[in-house]
Amino acid sequence: MYDQNINFLIQEADKLKVQGAHEEAIKICERALCDDIEMQEAYEELGDNYLSLKEYEKAEKALIQALRINPNSANAHYLIGFTYSAIGQWNESIAHLEKADQIQPNHPEILRCLGWSIFHLGERKQGLIILERSLNLSPNDPLILSDLGVCYLNDKNFERAKQLFQTVLDMEPENEKVKECLYAVEFFKKEFSKFRNKKK
Repeated sequence: MYDQNINFLIQEADKLKVQGAHEEAIKICERALCDDIEMQEAYEELGDNYLSLKEYEKAEKALIQALRINPNSANAHYLIGFTYSAIGQWNESIAHLEKADQIQPNHPEILRCLGWSIFHLGERKQGLIILERSLNLSPNDPLILSDLGVCYLNDKNFERAKQLFQTVLDMEPENEKVKECLYAVEFFKKEFSKFRNKKK
């Protein structure tokens, strides 16, 4: 009964998180931790909600606790890897995401974040390969399509970037961010073309 009650709290917190009610979800996680201070899932939920609120320091603290309790939690490694990626600590991000990938191989979301971090560390080709793998596993995921589009835009592969962003726009016609990205592709394509013509 005791365990069931705590599991119910975590499920409720997860529902609230999905609805975007992060503050309420955090309160429920804290209640669960009052019942069991060593509950790994509650720390992971806390970390995930703090991530959504962009409170990266609090997310990191919660996820370090989750990993202290269970060093082999793929989810905790993924979430802390995501946290480090969000603040540009690429080496730390990659270390945790690679660990998550070892524990739970071929997970598209883990690979998406890993490819992104590797690309931004400067290993562009390897990052793109991992992001393409992620897309193969989940071909209709708008986050993967968008991240891959951004990386190809940075890599000046304008045609591939345009194709990826257009795929997202076909799925989400009201997505303003993707419309801006498509505009950026056309803008930088023209600018890069002018720059190359000047150099000839």
